[in-house]
Amino acid sequence: MPPATLLEQAQNALLLSASVALPVLGVAAIVGLVVAAFQAASQIQDPTIAHLPRLIAVVAALALIGPWMGSQIGAFAERMMSMAIR
Repeated sequence: MPPATLLEQAQNALLLSASVALPVLGVAAIVGLVVAAFQAASQIQDPTIAHLPRLIAVVAALALIGPWMGSQIGAFAERMMSMAIR
């Protein structure tokens, strides 16, 4: 495999990892922001309260977006394997 092709596929792998992780990170950030606003409004400053809603939201996001994530990663792996065989 030529170095230019290898470099292009490494860039594609990095872009794929970012695009697959971004929705879950976005959900965690939004839920964290909402919980922080609630804590600030209610003056409850217990740091453990923020973890459970974020954990539940991330698990739900992974359950909903997981098949799409798997198909994207599988398609990329299939492309890489087909390129390696040639």
